[in-house]
Amino acid sequence: MDKYEKILDLCKRRGLFSQSAEIYGGVAGFIDYGPIGSRLKDNLVRLWKKLFIDSHPDLIYEVETPIITPEPIFKASGHVDHFTDPITQCLACKRVFRADHVLEEKGIKAESLTDEELAVYYTKGVECPVCGGKLDTPKRFNLLFKTTIGPYTSSIGYVRAETAQGMFTLFKRAYEVLREKRVFGLAQVGRVGRNEISPRQGPIRLREFTQMELEFFFDPQDTDQVKPFLNDVASESLRLMFANGEKIEEIALKEAITRNIIASPWLGYFMILGKKFLLELGIDLNSQYFLEVPKWKLPHYSKQTWDLMVNVDKWGWIEVAGYSYRGDYDLRAHSEMSRVDLRVFKPYQSPVRLKKLKLIWDADRLKEKFGKKTGSIISKLKTLSEAQMKAAIEKGYVEIENEKIPIGELKVIEEETEEYGEKIFLHVVEPSFGVDRLFYVMIDKAYTEKENRVVLKIPRKLAIPQVGVLPLVTKDGLDRVAREIFKTISKAGIIVTYDEEGAIGRRYARLDEIGVPLAITVDYQTLLDGSVTFRDRDSWRQVRVKKEEIISAIKSFVYDDAKLETLGEPFFIESDARINNG
Repeated sequence: MDKYEKILDLCKRRGLFSQSAEIYGGVAGFIDYGPIGSRLKDNLVRLWKKLFIDSHPDLIYEVETPIITPEPIFKASGHVDHFTDPITQCLACKRVFRADHVLEEKGIKAESLTDEELAVYYTKGVECPVCGGKLDTPKRFNLLFKTTIGPYTSSIGYVRAETAQGMFTLFKRAYEVLREKRVFGLAQVGRVGRNEISPRQGPIRLREFTQMELEFFFDPQDTDQVKPFLNDVASESLRLMFANGEKIEEIALKEAITRNIIASPWLGYFMILGKKFLLELGIDLNSQYFLEVPKWKLPHYSKQTWDLMVNVDKWGWIEVAGYSYRGDYDLRAHSEMSRVDLRVFKPYQSPVRLKKLKLIWDADRLKEKFGKKTGSIISKLKTLSEAQMKAAIEKGYVEIENEKIPIGELKVIEEETEEYGEKIFLHVVEPSFGVDRLFYVMIDKAYTEKENRVVLKIPRKLAIPQVGVLPLVTKDGLDRVAREIFKTISKAGIIVTYDEEGAIGRRYARLDEIGVPLAITVDYQTLLDGSVTFRDRDSWRQVRVKKEEIISAIKSFVYDDAKLETLGEPFFIESDARINNG
């Protein structure tokens, strides 16, 4: 077995994750997390929250929004029109494939091909990779899971493809609740669904998965708010690969912002947090970098996107997070679709007198001409900027809702007013992480073998359980004392497991396989003075710890990464049998 197959086998055997609906044959793109994996995944999420939310009090707030999303939201976001992939069907066996992936597997670089260019290849003839039959001309397939809300077929909804849109639709309420802050973030961790055409990369490409996303709202003209945060990471640098580059370059964050390599200082700041997050997951600097997404490949909402890439044994470099500068696309789009003004008020330092154009209209006349569209038209007329009004005057009409409204139907006046501020759309930067991919990457980096045994070197703070308690044998009262120690550790809030089945070496091996950092052994010396042995998962070395120091020693080892040798006296065994062979 290669490393990937060994990891899948380990995860299945030891309750980390396995294919969902397994007793029914399973369905591609869905996985279940077992008793160990679920808690381990939760620890990964807690670490992200600590770095991105808890470390930013009164600035970033966690929220929760529904998984089922009404259709107008995804129309406004662009998902209904743009969230698609090209598919092709075999005319013989009727199997469906992603069209660009089929060409990639045949050695053709298809990632940047337009639909028309894809069609040229398929018109010439492309064989089915399964039966050899002819593949049909590609067509677009929307990746949204579609449903109905309630009993009415006209009330269309979708399983959200990202948590982001819920935060954009919550923006107005959050802005009001937070006393009209013009700089704040909304963060959310939740399940999303994407109806992938042919997911074939295990936990790397799923149809249902967990996202950790932050939508950070800010005024791009206000550069003072970000300065204290940049000062905190002033000495940091980023490993970057440009869209047209061939190698990774390490560039100081300050330089990247000054040279406008990174489009927003806030984006750069959160990229540093992403780097630190991966380091705490056990992913070293040489195994991560940020890849600039070329302009032709940018999502429809993005001004700039950097993908956080990580190297894994099976697939090489894969994306685990996307960092996008979304500009004002989302708030503007939802403002237009919902007819609710999502702009915020930005006060001037002192009032100014301005001459401004103003449109005046007769609502009854507009209704006679445009009927049901009138309300939407008036709503958008109210939000026209000065520049848009001047452009309309030059053209002789205003175009709204695909209707051309002659300037003659409107009255344009110039009035002098005293203005105390202006309304603006805040901009957004978005760090978006895929939890399931990160979970797999963490296991990939932690997986090691020592003397034909698996040792999962998960960072101690993330490991579940954190400690195992083992009686050397189940006689002479050792098991009773071990259970008492087990209860004491549990009451101290430490996640602990107890194992008395089989030889001591086999029990050590079971703990090593799931990444438990510390094994406590109760032996005959324990009966004499209360001391126990601490065994380090990674080195297999042991020290003897006094009874009264057990809890503090565990906390130092697990939470503070203390060296084993600092916790007690070295403990040696004449034979390695107790450690290795039981």
